[in-house]
Amino acid sequence: MYEIELTSEAKGDLRTLTKRDQKLVLDGIEEQLEHEPTHETRNRKRLRPNQLAEWEVRIERFRVFYDVDHAAQKVKVATVGYKKGNRLIIRNKEFEL
Repeated sequence: MYEIELTSEAKGDLRTLTKRDQKLVLDGIEEQLEHEPTHETRNRKRLRPNQLAEWEVRIERFRVFYDVDHAAQKVKVATVGYKKGNRLIIRNKEFEL
């Protein structure tokens, strides 16, 4: 089982969401990332090299970006954004991967 750590940026991203969406994302993070966070699935994939994180998990319209430290058995959630059409929005700014 992996320990999940949220960065201060991820915590700030979550605060911008409604309580319902916060619960949805946090429950999804727990469900998807506690076990086998680097196993690719329909909702979880490794990203091309970028400045955010190595991995992405999709939870409905939300995107959670994270890195994994296998030695320490930790998942570090870097940021949380959402999709609006084909655009990725993080902290109210459009972002390209």
